[in-house]
Amino acid sequence: LLNPWARSAGLHGLSTSFISGVESMRFNVAGLGRIQGTEFLFGNTRLYEGSGLGMNAFGFATNVGKSGAMGLSITSMDFGDVPITTVDQPEGIGGNINASFFHIGAGYSYTYANKISVGALVRVISESLTDVSAFGAAIDAGVQYVTGEKENFKLGVSLRNVGTPMRFSGEGLSFQANNPEGSASYPLTISQRAQRFELPSVLNIGTSYDIYMSEESFVRAAANFTSNAFSRDNIGLGAEVHFKDFLVLRGAYKYDIGSIPGEAVNNIYTGLAAGISLNIPIKRDSHQKVGIDYAYRTTSPFRGTHNIGIKLNI
Repeated sequence: LLNPWARSAGLHGLSTSFISGVESMRFNVAGLGRIQGTEFLFGNTRLYEGSGLGMNAFGFATNVGKSGAMGLSITSMDFGDVPITTVDQPEGIGGNINASFFHIGAGYSYTYANKISVGALVRVISESLTDVSAFGAAIDAGVQYVTGEKENFKLGVSLRNVGTPMRFSGEGLSFQANNPEGSASYPLTISQRAQRFELPSVLNIGTSYDIYMSEESFVRAAANFTSNAFSRDNIGLGAEVHFKDFLVLRGAYKYDIGSIPGEAVNNIYTGLAAGISLNIPIKRDSHQKVGIDYAYRTTSPFRGTHNIGIKLNI
């Protein structure tokens, strides 16, 4: 559920109704087809500044036929330097833990008469250390509806992370012990079985409305409700200001329903998010552009999460 993409992070993920391109594979895959040509996206995230955690992501999306689009995204976690410790050497044995957490998603979207978009995505998940690993798969599905004189009203619904249970296994869960029964004493290798765990499914329902200031500049107001399987549901409000598709400013606030200020079990994100995007044409009067994105989300503890993205439309 961690978001590596800067544009949607600047709105705290409240973009279910209008998200498009590669980023839609994170929140609502139905928006995958609302691009022109081919899109490449690179993302780097400094999670919870001061924790040493990070994420790197790459994705591409391209039109298929007149009304379809397909895409692929890869996201991996960076845990920094985590020393290997033991009971006898709690200060470390001189090496670092080799953790590899990543997932790969492939999605497809189809748009009917530029009004209704539907999409589906399959994601493969891998979480592993040197001698312990878990694998799983999940399916996302979504729909977007667009209407209005300038297509300025949008509605979106998505269901994410519906998939197989996962279980950690491997030699790291085994240990040596003496024979617990009988008179003879000899060593045994005992394998422990880890408990299965479910993927955190999420339901998003969002809407947005564009208020035009001129032919090419507008303000987009957005609202979103998220139902989480294993954490508090949340609601949020946000806005984007588009200046001729060259400069975009965004901000949002998301509230966890039932949270209490200062409570230890609250979400690490405290609600505020902001971001900025620059879209620079490669050629004059061309849809080919390079996008530079940045987003910041406040957290407690730590010093917030920073997202940086580079997008190429060709």
